[in-house]
Amino acid sequence: MAKTLHPVDIIPDTVPALPKAVDHNRHLPATAALTWLALGWRDLWVRPMPSLLYGLGVALLSLLVIVAMVNFGWAQILFPALAGFLVVGPLLATGLYEKSRRLEAGEPVTLWHMIFPRRGGGAHLFFVGAVLLTLMLVWMRAAVLLYALFLGWRPFPGFDSVVNMLFTTPTGLLMLAVGTAVGGLFAAFAFAISAFSIPMMLDRRLDAFSAMGLSMSLVWNNLPAALLWGAIVLALTVFSLGTALVGLILIFPLLGHATWHAYATVRP
Repeated sequence: MAKTLHPVDIIPDTVPALPKAVDHNRHLPATAALTWLALGWRDLWVRPMPSLLYGLGVALLSLLVIVAMVNFGWAQILFPALAGFLVVGPLLATGLYEKSRRLEAGEPVTLWHMIFPRRGGGAHLFFVGAVLLTLMLVWMRAAVLLYALFLGWRPFPGFDSVVNMLFTTPTGLLMLAVGTAVGGLFAAFAFAISAFSIPMMLDRRLDAFSAMGLSMSLVWNNLPAALLWGAIVLALTVFSLGTALVGLILIFPLLGHATWHAYATVRP
C-alpha cells in the first residue's frame, strides 16, 4: 500500500536567509561620533600650527568667496551658498585627513604634506570633488527657483527684508520649510557619498565610484553613529558661520581630523 504523504513531509523547512557577501555593519553606538570628535581634537593639537594654518586658509577662502558674491551682485544666493559649504567641505578637508593618516602611520607632518599629499586617488579624487561641486551648484539653482516660486521673479530686496519676510510671514515660513527639506536631501546625499570616500581614497587608492559606493554602504549600515556625526558637523559649521567665519579656523581642522577617525573606525 502506497504511503500517504502529509503536507509537512512535502514542504521543507524554511531556509534561512543567506548571509551578506560583505557586511559593513560595524555595530557602532551613536556615541561613537563623540569618540571621533575627541580623537580629532587630539590630532589637532599634535603639531597644531599646520592644522590651524589650514583652517585659516579655508576661512579666508570662504570670506573671499562671500565678498566676491556680494560685489558681483549675487547676494540673493549667498544663503544657499553658505549651506552648500557643507556639501564641498569634505573635499576641502583632504589635507587634514592626510595629517591624521600620517600621524597614524608615524610619518612626518608638515603643511606642505597636507596641501600636496603624495597618496590619494589623483583624478578620482578630483572626480568626487566635481560631483560635490555639481551638487552644490544644482542646490543653489534649486534655491533660486524656490525663491521665484514662492515670491515671484523680483529683484532681491536685501538681507534685512528677506530675514524679516522668512520668519514673520506665512509664505516665508513655508518657503523656509520647503527649502530646508530640499536642501536636506542634497546634504544627505552629499554626506553619504563623501563621509568616508575621500579618506578612503587617500588610504586605499580606490577609484571614485567604488569609494562613493562603499561610503554610502558604510553610512547606511552604521546609521546611528552617522546621523549623530552629521548633526555634530552641521551644528559646528553653523556655529562657525555665526562667528563671521572666525570659528572656522579651529572647527574646520577639528572636523577634518575627526572625519579621518570616523573612517578609520569603519575601514573596510
